[in-house]
Amino acid sequence: MAAFVAKQMVGNKLSAVKGAVGGDGDDSDDKEKEEEAERERQEAIREAEERRKEKHRKMEEEREKMRQEIRDKYKIPKKEEMVEQQQAEPDNPLMRKKKTPEELAAEAELEDQDEFTKLKNTIETQVNELKSQIESKCVMQ
Repeated sequence: MAAFVAKQMVGNKLSAVKGAVGGDGDDSDDKEKEEEAERERQEAIREAEERRKEKHRKMEEEREKMRQEIRDKYKIPKKEEMVEQQQAEPDNPLMRKKKTPEELAAEAELEDQDEFTKLKNTIETQVNELKSQIESKCVMQ
C-alpha cells in the first residue's frame, strides 16, 4: 500500500518533469492520466483510513470487553460519571473542539446581522428625531 502511494506521488512528479522537458503536446492525455491517478490515490488513502479506523474500533471493543471482565471479577462498578465530567470540562483553550467552516460562517453571519441591526436602529432613531424636529417647527393650524 505504501509502495503504491509512493509510486503515485513520485510518478506524478517524474511525469511532470518529463512533460516540461520533452514538450510532447499530449497535455490533455497527460492531464486525464494524472486525474485518474489522483482519483486512485485518493481512493487508496480513503480505504487505508477506513481499515485503520475499523482496526482501532475492534481493538477498543476488545479492550472494553477485557475491562468489563475485570470489573465483573472484582465487582467494581463502571464509572461513567467521570467520563461525562471530563468531556464537559474543556476549560483549556488548547483542548477545545475545533469549529467547522459551517459554524464559523454562521457566527460571521450573526455578527453581520448584529452590525446591520445596529445600523438599522441608529438610522431609525435619526429619522424619528428628524420627524419630531420637523413636526415641532411645522405646526398646523
